[in-house]
Order: sequence, then structure tokens, then C-alpha cells
Amino acid sequence: MNSDKIGKFIKKLRKDNNLTQKDLADKYGVTYQAVSKWENGINLPDIFLIRQMSKDFNISVESFLDGETKNRKKRRDIIILAILLLIIGCLIFFLLNNNSSNFNFKTVSSSCSEFKVSGSLAYNKNKSSIYISNIDYCGGDDTTVYKEIQCNLYESHDNSNTKISSCKKELGSVKLEDYLSNIELNIADYKQNCNKYNDDSLYLEINAIGKDDKIVTYKIPLKLNEICTK
Repeated sequence: MNSDKIGKFIKKLRKDNNLTQKDLADKYGVTYQAVSKWENGINLPDIFLIRQMSKDFNISVESFLDGETKNRKKRRDIIILAILLLIIGCLIFFLLNNNSSNFNFKTVSSSCSEFKVSGSLAYNKNKSSIYISNIDYCGGDDTTVYKEIQCNLYESHDNSNTKISSCKKELGSVKLEDYLSNIELNIADYKQNCNKYNDDSLYLEINAIGKDDKIVTYKIPLKLNEICTK
């Protein structure tokens, strides 16, 4: 997939429908910075948002992934697309545990004023999947160059903290903002029911180690747009 081409396509869809970046962000429960990153080819919406956007704007997933609307395709392109859709279909089948009618979505965001986080929680009665695609630091100008930065996603229940995923560890000279721009978390098959989550159950922890070995720790509580009902 060509992320730059898809980004331009998203921008065209938005403008053709007289929407601002904020309008599109509010519609899909993300930040306007996330929309900006989509349109500039830095990040792409997750597959669940792609399906929903395709439905809302009355275009095929094929056109969305191609970054353009076409009436006819060459045979080679059709074969490649068919393989891609088969992979996506298998992934969705696996996530939904063969029961798509019970699949629901919640948005995940930060309840911390220093960070803006956007993601989604997909779940059915048996399990859930967590996807976090954008983490933006807005707590000030942190120009410190760190020698190591890492982050982890934790689940907290009954005073017990469990690490469920780790971000990519960055070594060398790196700033916090540059590190966060490349972070993505995708827990595709997490064996936890959605109703186990509340506003205090998920949080990100970022540890930044300076050249003087001083550690700066950020704890970012995450919240759902509403509590799961099943």
C-alpha cells in the first residue's frame, strides 16, 4: 500500500464532503493531529476505521487501499487486491471468533493533559483487541535528547499491574516527540473481556533515560469513550 497516495485520497474525501480535519477527527473519535498524519502519509487509520470510512463515504475498501476510485482494474492488480482482502478477511474472522454480529468498538484516549492518545478497542463476548496509533506530547517543549526511550502498556486490576504490550525501544540520540511519532501498539488477540476495563484499568508508561542516566517517567492513564456493556 502507498501511504502517501492513501493520505491524499483521505484528504480529497474530506474536502469533497466539506469537512475540516477536526470534523473528520470528531466523527471517528481521534485527534485532528491523527487526521493530519493520515493525510501526510505518516500513519494510516486502522483496518476497522478504514472499513467504517469506506462505508460512510460510499466507496469500496479496494478503492480506499488503492488511494483512488477506479472502475476497471488490470488482472494483476485484481489478484494482488484479492490476496490482500483474503488476509484481512482471515484476520477479521480470527478477531471476531466467527461471530461478527457481537463485535463492538470503543475509542481509547488519554485522560492526562500532557499527552493526546488516540486508538480503538474492538471486542466481543470472548476477547478484545487494542490498537493505539497516535501518541502526541503536549505538555511543553521537551527538547532533551535521550539515550534511550521505551514505553509499555499496562493493565491494572485490584492493585496488580500486568504488562500486556511493549512499544519499540529506541536507542541513541532521540527526542521524546520524535520517538512518539513512530509509536504504534497493536494487541490483536487479547484474552480479556471488555467489561473488565474501566477508566483506571489501562495506562501507558514511558521511561526516558538521559545521557546522565537520569530517568524521566511519564504515566499516561487511558480511558474509553464509554464503559463496555458486555
